Amino acid sequence: MSRHLLFFFLLLTTVAFGQQRPAKPLRAFMQATPSPKGAIQYGNNPKAGHYAQAGDAKIYYEVYGKGRPFVLLHGGMLGSTYEMHQFIDSLSRKYQVIAISTRGHGKSELGTAPLTYEQRAGDVLAVLKATTRDSAIVLGFSDGGFAGYKLASMYPERVRKLITIGASEVTAGQRQFDFSPQQALALDSAYVRQQQSLMLQPQRLGKMFTQVATLYNHLTVDRALMQSIQCPVLVMAGDRDEGNPVDRMYRTAQDLRRGQLGIIPNAGHGAFLSNFPAVWAGVVPFIK
Repeated sequence: MSRHLLFFFLLLTTVAFGQQRPAKPLRAFMQATPSPKGAIQYGNNPKAGHYAQAGDAKIYYEVYGKGRPFVLLHGGMLGSTYEMHQFIDSLSRKYQVIAISTRGHGKSELGTAPLTYEQRAGDVLAVLKATTRDSAIVLGFSDGGFAGYKLASMYPERVRKLITIGASEVTAGQRQFDFSPQQALALDSAYVRQQQSLMLQPQRLGKMFTQVATLYNHLTVDRALMQSIQCPVLVMAGDRDEGNPVDRMYRTAQDLRRGQLGIIPNAGHGAFLSNFPAVWAGVVPFIK
């Protein structure tokens, strides 16, 4: 069976029989080893899950721990709340962790309007309004990092500090994204099936991929945006992240009013997935 036919077979199966509970435990995209038995199902945990209405979509989020609010924003397209599990485990001991499933991902609706980062910032704001009156520390990976920049620029009173991983300055057209569900299935079919089973609108998986790719192809994150951010910002990346080379990460940190830089050795785009201890060692002194 071709990858194209396989995708539509999975899609029709999900739609025909309703949302299926994902095989437990959950896993991140291309996760090399199985998740621990009994691991908390971050992104599909009814005990911690909530919805906030943000414009034309319901945004799903989970809350763990108590203390000052700490927002986590996962990566885009193939990202998930579960990929942030090490951050949730570590931060929920001292903070109120608010882990948001990005619009169109996991249990969050896609909505009807085209995706924008202004919209993403508005989604986070809606969740913050539903959970706390306090300002939050925000940590975003990749797509979540770009959303964090926009959030800190648009709603400075809501962001106390910002940490981004794998999110450097970029101009529209600098990188071309053209990635389909069929390609994702070929790389990690179990993960795609898992995420589709979580979706409120599983038939819109292809639409989500298309809209995210369009969003990335038109993305501009420049010095003007960096200069508009008032809070302290720690920008981090792996030294082998091809999409965010070290020299560009350095310029990004320099363009921020209160920027700091952390480079993780021998790590690619998902630096925290391959070397969480090194990333955590950089995060801890910054948030203190």
